[in-house]
Amino acid sequence: MRIAHFGHSCILVELHGRKVLFDPGTFAHGFEGITGLDAIAVTHQHPDHIDPNRIEALIAANPQARLFSDPQTAQQRGGAWEAVHAGNVIDLDGLRITGGGGRHAVIHPDIPVIDNTVFQLGTPADPAQLVHPGDSLWVPPNPVDVLAIPAVAPWMRISEAVDYLRAVAPRTAIPIHFGIIAPEAQGIYFGRLAEMGPAGTEFRVLQPEDSAEF
Repeated sequence: MRIAHFGHSCILVELHGRKVLFDPGTFAHGFEGITGLDAIAVTHQHPDHIDPNRIEALIAANPQARLFSDPQTAQQRGGAWEAVHAGNVIDLDGLRITGGGGRHAVIHPDIPVIDNTVFQLGTPADPAQLVHPGDSLWVPPNPVDVLAIPAVAPWMRISEAVDYLRAVAPRTAIPIHFGIIAPEAQGIYFGRLAEMGPAGTEFRVLQPEDSAEF
């Protein structure tokens, strides 16, 4: 598996010969010229996860890509967007995509909760080789190889991120969703996750436009 990070929650995952780009939002950069995608997956409708000003150009550059999203985003955008509900299983030419979760984390009781699909990539025998939870702390029912873990969010405390990492206990965790803080503050969050995560979990930071094998 190769993962490239384009800032905030936008990652490109190459797995089993398929390329899936997640959450190309307003805080991400460098994804604009990507071609050859097999799928574009959006966890939810917030602009930091789908940039309305750049998404159409990305789709035009990847006409063969299937478009997956949470049900509300698919309904809003229409066209070729496919709603992925919790429990849905999709075969993307040998790559299994499984939907999970379903709801965004609560930001404030006065703010309506929207849809949020957790995407799990893998095979029938190992369905959670990569998990992108979007803005949620949903724990997959299967062992997780690589978890893209939200490190910073208006809806989450550091203690919640640590507890989520412990609950999932992936082989490797990479932080996402940190485009809302200054670079100088990243170490506060990354340090806690690296120090307080479960034994046996490797914590690796991919800076924007960097990539690595997992």
